[in-house]
Amino acid sequence: MAVFTPLTETQVADFLAQFDAGSLVSLEGVPAGTENSTFFVTTDRRELVLTLFEQGEHEELPFFVDLLDYLDEHRLPVPGPLHDRDGVALHSLAGKPALLFPRLPGRHPRHPNLAQCRALGDALGHMHKVSQRFPGHRPNPRDLHWLLPMHHKVLVYLSPEDQTLMKDEVETYQGFFGDAPALPQGALHGDLFRDNTLFEGDRLGGLIDFYNGCTGDLLFDLAIVINDWATEPDGRLNVERHDALLGAYQVRRPLTAAERDAWPMMLRMTALRYWLSRLLVVFVDPPAHDLTPHDPEQFRSILLARLEHGALPLPEVNA
Repeated sequence: MAVFTPLTETQVADFLAQFDAGSLVSLEGVPAGTENSTFFVTTDRRELVLTLFEQGEHEELPFFVDLLDYLDEHRLPVPGPLHDRDGVALHSLAGKPALLFPRLPGRHPRHPNLAQCRALGDALGHMHKVSQRFPGHRPNPRDLHWLLPMHHKVLVYLSPEDQTLMKDEVETYQGFFGDAPALPQGALHGDLFRDNTLFEGDRLGGLIDFYNGCTGDLLFDLAIVINDWATEPDGRLNVERHDALLGAYQVRRPLTAAERDAWPMMLRMTALRYWLSRLLVVFVDPPAHDLTPHDPEQFRSILLARLEHGALPLPEVNA
C-alpha cells in the first residue's frame, strides 16, 4: 500500500477550499508507487490527484513545479499542477509537502504496440526540443558522477565476475565520456518507464511522475526509454519498437553526430544505472516502507545484452 500518510475527507475538503477546483465528492487512496502518498480526489467539477511527498529533498520540489508548469504551457501531455487562488501550487498537508494535479486519462501499457511507441517518441522528442530552453537547473542525480562513488557500495554483494563487469564498465564510461564532445542539454524526465505513461488505446494521455526530473544530457533520457520500451525479456532490443520510437522522436529532434557516436555507450551506462540503483535498494538502503524492491537482475541482463549484441542502427531522418 502506498498511502503512508492517511488523510480524512475533512482534511482534504479544507485543502481544496484554497483552490478553484470544486467541492469534495470522494477520496480514494492509490495503492501504487514506492515513495509518496497518492490519492484520487473527485470534486463536483473534476477528477484530481493529490500527492503528499514522504521522501526526497523537499527543497527541490519547486524545480518540479516549474518544470511541469513549463511543459504544460508548451502543450505537452503532463499534469500541470493546480495553483491556488493566490497563484501558489506547493502547499503543506498533514505536515507533508503537497501538490494537486489534474487526473490524466489512460492506463499504463504493459506491452506497448508500435503506435504507442511512435506516440511516446513524438512526445519525448517534442519535450526534449522545448526543454532545451527551460531556465531551471537541477543536476542529474544518477549520471556518471553518481556511478563513480556509488558502485563501490555494492561490490561486496556481487560475484567476482559481476564485480569485474561493473568496475570495467564504470572505467569504460569514464574514458569515453571524459573525452567525448559535449552532448545537447535540457530538462529530462529521468525515469520514463511504461508505468510513468498513460494511454487510451493508442493515444498518449499523459507523462507522469516527474520526481526524477533534472537537467542534463537529453540522450540519457532517451536511452532509459529505449532500454525499457524496446527491450525483450531476454534483454535484447526489439527492432520494430526501437525504430518506431526513435523514428518518431527524430522527426521532432534529430540526434546530433556526437549523440549518434555516444548512443551505444549511453545504452550501456543507463542499464548499469538501474542495475546499480536496484542493488543499492536491496543491499544498502532498503525502502523506509514495507515494499518489494525491483529485481536488479533485469538490468544486469540488459547490460549483458548491450555488451554482446551492441546497439541497433539508428533510424535515419528523412530530409
